[in-house]
Amino acid sequence: MKFVETTYNNTETIFKYANAPYVGVSVMVSDAGITANADGKKIVPAGTIVGGDTKSVLDNPGEPVVKKNTQGLATGAAGAAVDAEGVLANAVDVTHGTAPGTMLIHAFIDKSKLPEVPAAEAVAALNMIKFIV
Repeated sequence: MKFVETTYNNTETIFKYANAPYVGVSVMVSDAGITANADGKKIVPAGTIVGGDTKSVLDNPGEPVVKKNTQGLATGAAGAAVDAEGVLANAVDVTHGTAPGTMLIHAFIDKSKLPEVPAAEAVAALNMIKFIV
């Protein structure tokens, strides 16, 4: 196991209201399809809409999550249909492979702080997350 210390300069939160309740679950974030930045780091930004790669991570906690902000129902690596299941609460460094993170399944999120505009189908699938402008 390799220990790597990473310093993030962003302390900005994706939450709309500082004291609003939220529910998050621990997940493993996959490094699949993540491109390294200019510093050679593979960072999955806070606010990324995610879901299980081949099956629901909520039913299968060992399933790593991947980006799921797509139009229509996304198809996982094994051909199984998997929809958006949550939003990453914090940036996750996957430079050295799959890494732990927190996936929000219930929250009030500031839409302007997301790395990309949520697809209509992703918003519909995330019925316990309220995206607010």
